[in-house]
Amino acid sequence: MSSVAFIFSGQGAQQVGMAKDLVDAYPVCRAVFEEADEILGYALSDICFEGPAEALTRTNHCQPGIFLASVACYRALEEQVPDLACVGMAGLSLGEWTALHLAGVLSFEDALRSLEARGRLMQEACESTAGGMLTVIGLEIETVESICEETGVELANINSPGQLVLSGRSEGIESADRLARVAGAKRTVVLEVAGAYHSELMAPAAEQLAAFLEDVPFAAPQVPVASNASGALHGEPEQIRKQMLDQVTSCVRWVECIEALGATGVNEYIECGPGKVLSGLIKRIDRDSAVNNIQNMDSLGRVVDALK
Repeated sequence: MSSVAFIFSGQGAQQVGMAKDLVDAYPVCRAVFEEADEILGYALSDICFEGPAEALTRTNHCQPGIFLASVACYRALEEQVPDLACVGMAGLSLGEWTALHLAGVLSFEDALRSLEARGRLMQEACESTAGGMLTVIGLEIETVESICEETGVELANINSPGQLVLSGRSEGIESADRLARVAGAKRTVVLEVAGAYHSELMAPAAEQLAAFLEDVPFAAPQVPVASNASGALHGEPEQIRKQMLDQVTSCVRWVECIEALGATGVNEYIECGPGKVLSGLIKRIDRDSAVNNIQNMDSLGRVVDALK
Protein backbone atom coordinates (compact mmCIF):
# COMPACT_ATOMS: atom_id res chain seq x y z
CA MET A 1 0.00 0.00 0.00
CA SER A 2 1.27 3.47 -0.90
CA SER A 3 2.18 5.98 1.80
CA VAL A 4 2.26 9.29 -0.06
CA ALA A 5 4.25 12.41 0.82
CA PHE A 6 4.04 15.71 -1.05
CA ILE A 7 7.11 17.79 -1.89
CA PHE A 8 7.18 21.37 -3.10
CA SER A 9 9.41 23.30 -5.50
CA GLY A 10 12.06 25.81 -4.52
CA GLN A 11 13.45 28.97 -6.10
CA GLY A 12 14.85 28.50 -9.59
CA ALA A 13 11.90 26.35 -10.70
CA GLN A 14 9.84 29.37 -11.82
CA GLN A 15 8.53 29.41 -15.39
CA VAL A 16 6.43 32.05 -17.09
CA GLY A 17 2.98 30.47 -17.52
CA MET A 18 3.36 28.08 -14.59
CA ALA A 19 0.05 26.47 -13.54
CA LYS A 20 -1.86 28.61 -16.08
CA ASP A 21 -3.69 25.67 -17.69
CA LEU A 22 -4.73 24.41 -14.24
CA VAL A 23 -6.05 27.87 -13.38
CA ASP A 24 -8.04 27.93 -16.64
CA ALA A 25 -9.50 24.47 -15.94
CA TYR A 26 -10.23 24.53 -12.21
CA PRO A 27 -11.99 27.32 -10.27
CA VAL A 28 -10.24 26.15 -7.08
CA CYS A 29 -6.87 26.88 -8.73
CA ARG A 30 -8.04 30.21 -10.14
CA ALA A 31 -9.15 31.21 -6.64
CA VAL A 32 -5.60 30.69 -5.33
CA PHE A 33 -4.19 33.37 -7.64
CA GLU A 34 -7.18 35.72 -7.35
CA GLU A 35 -6.98 35.68 -3.55
CA ALA A 36 -3.24 36.32 -3.71
CA ASP A 37 -3.65 39.33 -6.00
CA GLU A 38 -6.18 40.78 -3.56
CA ILE A 39 -3.94 40.17 -0.53
CA LEU A 40 -0.81 41.59 -2.15
CA GLY A 41 -2.52 44.54 -3.80
CA TYR A 42 -0.98 43.90 -7.22
CA ALA A 43 -1.41 41.32 -10.00
CA LEU A 44 1.27 38.75 -9.20
CA SER A 45 -0.82 36.39 -11.34
CA ASP A 46 -0.02 38.50 -14.43
CA ILE A 47 3.71 38.24 -13.71
CA CYS A 48 3.41 34.47 -13.22
CA PHE A 49 1.36 33.88 -16.37
CA GLU A 50 2.70 36.55 -18.75
CA GLY A 51 6.13 37.55 -17.43
CA PRO A 52 8.43 39.01 -18.46
CA ALA A 53 10.88 36.39 -17.19
CA GLU A 54 13.09 39.09 -15.69
CA ALA A 55 10.23 40.26 -13.46
CA LEU A 56 9.31 36.72 -12.41
CA THR A 57 12.94 35.93 -11.56
CA ARG A 58 13.09 38.70 -8.94
CA THR A 59 13.14 37.00 -5.55
CA ASN A 60 10.17 38.98 -4.21
CA HIS A 61 8.07 37.75 -7.16
CA CYS A 62 9.30 34.22 -7.74
CA GLN A 63 9.06 33.06 -4.11
CA PRO A 64 5.36 33.86 -3.64
CA GLY A 65 4.73 32.97 -7.30
CA ILE A 66 6.13 29.45 -6.97
CA PHE A 67 4.16 29.08 -3.74
CA LEU A 68 0.93 29.91 -5.60
CA ALA A 69 1.69 27.53 -8.47
CA SER A 70 2.53 24.74 -6.04
CA VAL A 71 -0.64 25.26 -3.99
CA ALA A 72 -2.69 25.29 -7.21
CA CYS A 73 -1.15 21.96 -8.30
CA TYR A 74 -1.96 20.44 -4.90
CA ARG A 75 -5.55 21.77 -4.97
CA ALA A 76 -6.09 20.40 -8.47
CA LEU A 77 -5.05 16.91 -7.37
CA GLU A 78 -7.14 17.24 -4.22
CA GLU A 79 -10.16 18.01 -6.40
CA GLN A 80 -9.54 14.98 -8.61
CA VAL A 81 -8.61 12.52 -5.83
CA PRO A 82 -10.34 13.88 -2.69
CA ASP A 83 -9.74 10.77 -0.60
CA LEU A 84 -5.97 10.68 -1.16
CA ALA A 85 -4.23 10.39 2.21
CA CYS A 86 -1.06 12.39 2.80
CA VAL A 87 1.36 11.09 5.44
CA GLY A 88 4.10 13.72 5.16
CA MET A 89 5.38 16.84 3.42
CA ALA A 90 8.62 18.63 2.63
CA GLY A 91 9.75 21.49 0.44
CA LEU A 92 13.05 22.87 -0.77
CA SER A 93 13.78 26.26 0.81
CA LEU A 94 10.70 28.39 -0.04
CA GLY A 95 8.89 25.11 -0.74
CA GLU A 96 9.03 24.36 2.98
CA TRP A 97 6.67 27.31 3.50
CA THR A 98 4.27 25.70 1.01
CA ALA A 99 4.43 22.45 2.97
CA LEU A 100 3.79 24.26 6.26
CA HIS A 101 0.74 26.04 4.84
CA LEU A 102 -0.78 22.86 3.42
CA ALA A 103 -0.02 21.01 6.66
CA GLY A 104 -2.07 23.58 8.59
CA VAL A 105 0.81 25.44 10.28
CA LEU A 106 0.16 28.77 8.53
CA SER A 107 -2.90 30.30 6.90
CA PHE A 108 -2.76 31.03 3.17
CA GLU A 109 -2.53 34.77 3.78
CA ASP A 110 0.19 34.46 6.42
CA ALA A 111 2.26 32.10 4.28
CA LEU A 112 1.92 34.37 1.24
CA ARG A 113 2.78 37.56 3.12
CA SER A 114 5.70 35.82 4.84
CA LEU A 115 7.11 34.66 1.50
CA GLU A 116 6.65 38.09 -0.06
CA ALA A 117 8.58 39.61 2.85
CA ARG A 118 11.19 36.82 2.78
CA GLY A 119 11.74 37.27 -0.95
CA ARG A 120 11.92 41.05 -0.75
CA LEU A 121 14.38 40.98 2.17
CA MET A 122 16.54 38.35 0.51
CA GLN A 123 16.57 40.40 -2.71
CA GLU A 124 17.80 43.40 -0.71
CA ALA A 125 20.52 41.27 0.90
CA CYS A 126 21.59 40.03 -2.54
CA GLU A 127 21.86 43.57 -3.85
CA SER A 128 23.99 44.71 -0.91
CA THR A 129 26.77 42.12 -1.36
CA ALA A 130 28.24 40.44 -4.45
CA GLY A 131 27.59 36.76 -3.87
CA GLY A 132 26.87 33.58 -5.77
CA MET A 133 26.32 29.83 -5.61
CA LEU A 134 28.07 26.81 -7.08
CA THR A 135 26.82 23.27 -7.64
CA VAL A 136 29.48 20.59 -7.20
CA ILE A 137 28.83 17.08 -8.51
CA GLY A 138 30.87 13.99 -7.73
CA LEU A 139 32.87 14.92 -4.63
CA GLU A 140 32.58 13.57 -1.10
CA ILE A 141 31.13 15.98 1.43
CA GLU A 142 34.38 15.99 3.45
CA THR A 143 36.31 17.21 0.41
CA VAL A 144 33.75 19.94 -0.25
CA GLU A 145 33.82 21.03 3.40
CA SER A 146 37.61 21.41 3.13
CA ILE A 147 37.14 23.58 0.04
CA CYS A 148 34.65 25.69 1.99
CA GLU A 149 37.18 26.21 4.78
CA GLU A 150 39.88 27.22 2.34
CA THR A 151 37.75 29.65 0.34
CA GLY A 152 35.43 31.08 3.01
CA VAL A 153 32.23 29.90 1.31
CA GLU A 154 29.54 27.77 2.97
CA LEU A 155 27.73 24.51 2.27
CA ALA A 156 24.26 25.69 1.25
CA ASN A 157 22.45 22.54 0.02
CA ILE A 158 22.92 18.81 0.44
CA ASN A 159 20.68 17.92 -2.49
CA SER A 160 21.48 14.26 -3.07
CA PRO A 161 24.42 11.89 -2.71
CA GLY A 162 27.17 13.51 -4.76
CA GLN A 163 25.36 16.79 -5.43
CA LEU A 164 26.22 19.69 -3.14
CA VAL A 165 25.75 23.45 -3.46
CA LEU A 166 28.10 26.10 -2.09
CA SER A 167 27.23 29.73 -1.34
CA GLY A 168 29.26 32.83 -0.54
CA ARG A 169 31.03 35.90 -1.85
CA SER A 170 31.71 35.93 -5.58
CA GLU A 171 35.49 35.70 -5.24
CA GLY A 172 35.14 32.73 -2.88
CA ILE A 173 32.81 30.96 -5.32
CA GLU A 174 35.35 31.44 -8.12
CA SER A 175 38.08 29.92 -5.95
CA ALA A 176 35.84 27.06 -4.85
CA ASP A 177 34.98 26.31 -8.47
CA ARG A 178 38.64 26.02 -9.37
CA LEU A 179 39.51 23.87 -6.33
CA ALA A 180 36.54 21.54 -6.87
CA ARG A 181 37.65 20.83 -10.42
CA VAL A 182 41.22 20.24 -9.26
CA ALA A 183 39.87 17.84 -6.61
CA GLY A 184 38.18 15.76 -9.30
CA ALA A 185 34.60 16.97 -9.38
CA LYS A 186 32.65 15.39 -12.25
CA ARG A 187 31.01 18.72 -12.90
CA THR A 188 30.70 22.20 -11.43
CA VAL A 189 28.03 24.77 -12.31
CA VAL A 190 28.05 28.41 -11.25
CA LEU A 191 24.34 29.08 -10.71
CA GLU A 192 22.52 32.04 -12.24
CA VAL A 193 21.15 33.41 -8.98
CA ALA A 194 20.89 36.89 -7.51
CA GLY A 195 23.12 36.18 -4.54
CA ALA A 196 24.42 33.83 -1.85
CA TYR A 197 21.29 32.14 -0.53
CA HIS A 198 21.52 29.96 2.58
CA SER A 199 24.71 31.63 3.79
CA GLU A 200 25.62 34.19 6.41
CA LEU A 201 25.32 36.86 3.72
CA MET A 202 21.55 36.46 4.18
CA ALA A 203 21.78 37.33 7.91
CA PRO A 204 20.30 40.84 7.44
CA ALA A 205 17.27 39.27 5.75
CA ALA A 206 16.87 36.73 8.57
CA GLU A 207 16.99 39.47 11.22
CA GLN A 208 14.30 41.55 9.51
CA LEU A 209 12.18 38.48 8.78
CA ALA A 210 12.27 37.65 12.50
CA ALA A 211 10.60 40.98 13.25
CA PHE A 212 7.99 40.35 10.56
CA LEU A 213 7.15 36.88 11.89
CA GLU A 214 6.65 38.04 15.50
CA ASP A 215 2.94 38.60 14.84
CA VAL A 216 2.41 35.59 12.55
CA PRO A 217 0.67 32.68 14.33
CA PHE A 218 2.13 29.20 13.85
CA ALA A 219 0.16 26.02 14.65
CA ALA A 220 1.20 22.40 15.09
CA PRO A 221 1.39 20.52 11.75
CA GLN A 222 -1.51 18.20 10.92
CA VAL A 223 0.88 15.89 9.05
CA PRO A 224 4.66 15.50 9.56
CA VAL A 225 6.74 18.16 7.79
CA ALA A 226 10.52 17.83 7.38
CA SER A 227 12.71 20.78 8.37
CA ASN A 228 15.37 22.00 5.93
CA ALA A 229 17.43 23.42 8.76
CA SER A 230 17.58 20.29 10.94
CA GLY A 231 16.81 17.50 8.50
CA ALA A 232 14.36 16.11 11.09
CA LEU A 233 10.59 16.41 11.38
CA HIS A 234 9.21 19.67 12.73
CA GLY A 235 8.00 19.85 16.33
CA GLU A 236 6.18 22.53 18.31
CA PRO A 237 5.01 25.80 16.68
CA GLU A 238 7.66 28.02 18.27
CA GLN A 239 10.37 25.58 17.22
CA ILE A 240 9.02 25.79 13.66
CA ARG A 241 9.19 29.60 13.76
CA LYS A 242 12.85 29.46 14.87
CA GLN A 243 13.81 26.89 12.27
CA MET A 244 12.19 28.88 9.47
CA LEU A 245 14.40 31.81 10.46
CA ASP A 246 17.47 29.57 10.72
CA GLN A 247 16.63 28.26 7.26
CA VAL A 248 17.44 31.63 5.63
CA THR A 249 21.13 31.33 6.48
CA SER A 250 21.64 27.60 7.12
CA CYS A 251 22.30 24.60 4.90
CA VAL A 252 19.28 22.91 3.29
CA ARG A 253 19.57 19.28 4.42
CA TRP A 254 17.40 17.82 1.69
CA VAL A 255 18.85 14.30 1.85
CA GLU A 256 18.08 14.13 5.57
CA CYS A 257 14.57 15.50 4.99
CA ILE A 258 13.78 12.65 2.60
CA GLU A 259 15.39 10.11 4.91
CA ALA A 260 13.26 11.42 7.80
CA LEU A 261 10.07 11.00 5.75
CA GLY A 262 11.20 7.58 4.56
CA ALA A 263 11.67 6.49 8.17
CA THR A 264 7.95 7.12 8.75
CA GLY A 265 7.04 4.65 5.99
CA VAL A 266 6.71 7.01 3.00
CA ASN A 267 7.18 5.06 -0.24
CA GLU A 268 5.72 7.47 -2.80
CA TYR A 269 6.40 11.15 -3.45
CA ILE A 270 4.36 13.61 -5.48
CA GLU A 271 6.12 16.85 -6.40
CA CYS A 272 3.75 19.80 -6.78
CA GLY A 273 4.93 22.91 -8.58
CA PRO A 274 6.94 23.97 -11.63
CA GLY A 275 9.77 21.75 -12.81
CA LYS A 276 10.87 18.25 -11.82
CA VAL A 277 14.11 18.99 -9.96
CA LEU A 278 13.01 17.46 -6.66
CA SER A 279 11.72 14.32 -8.37
CA GLY A 280 15.16 13.81 -9.87
CA LEU A 281 16.88 14.31 -6.51
CA ILE A 282 14.60 11.84 -4.75
CA LYS A 283 15.36 9.16 -7.33
CA ARG A 284 19.00 9.46 -6.24
CA ILE A 285 18.19 9.50 -2.51
CA ASP A 286 15.49 6.81 -2.29
CA ARG A 287 15.62 4.53 -5.32
CA ASP A 288 12.87 2.23 -3.99
CA SER A 289 10.12 4.87 -3.76
CA ALA A 290 7.78 5.90 -6.56
CA VAL A 291 8.08 9.52 -7.69
CA ASN A 292 5.57 11.63 -9.66
CA ASN A 293 5.18 15.31 -10.34
CA ILE A 294 2.32 17.71 -11.09
CA GLN A 295 2.99 20.99 -12.86
CA ASN A 296 0.27 21.19 -15.55
CA MET A 297 -2.82 19.45 -16.90
CA ASP A 298 -0.88 16.68 -18.65
CA SER A 299 1.12 15.71 -15.58
CA LEU A 300 -1.98 15.97 -13.37
CA GLY A 301 -3.75 13.50 -15.63
CA ARG A 302 -0.88 11.04 -15.45
CA VAL A 303 -0.76 11.20 -11.66
CA VAL A 304 -4.54 10.84 -11.30
CA ASP A 305 -4.50 7.79 -13.60
CA ALA A 306 -1.65 6.25 -11.62
CA LEU A 307 -3.39 6.81 -8.29
CA LYS A 308 -6.69 5.43 -9.48
